[in-house]
Amino acid sequence: MNTENKIVTAGIVDDDEIFTYGFKKLIAIRRLFDKILHFNNGKEAIDYLTDPQNSNHLPDVLFVDINMPVMNGWEFNAAFEEIKSQLGKNITIYTISSSVDLGDIKRAKNNPLIADYLLKPIDELYLAEIARKLQNPTDMERYN
Repeated sequence: MNTENKIVTAGIVDDDEIFTYGFKKLIAIRRLFDKILHFNNGKEAIDYLTDPQNSNHLPDVLFVDINMPVMNGWEFNAAFEEIKSQLGKNITIYTISSSVDLGDIKRAKNNPLIADYLLKPIDELYLAEIARKLQNPTDMERYN
């Protein structure tokens, strides 16, 4: 990773231990992001984002699964919409899922909060492109 680039923190919101292990391993091996946070469900992520103690450690990007216990990805998106103006930082949201249901894909693509819908397993090259854009904010389209 180029040391002149912005430090980028990514977060994954997913309860699938195998997927998150692989995701974190890929990020570490390819050095795509500087830091990674992990939340097992949307409520854990919302609790972290709204905790004032974490205000200086917010992620730049969140990869949010749809199907999770406690608070799923759709519920997370609704809660995030409520708090995003209070965060003091733009956080780009990507939906990640193994669902090829066109209804899920269309729902995500029609939500202005969501930058894109990524199918599992995540394409390594596309993930690298996301990381590159986040490190060079002028290249990144703002969705928030």
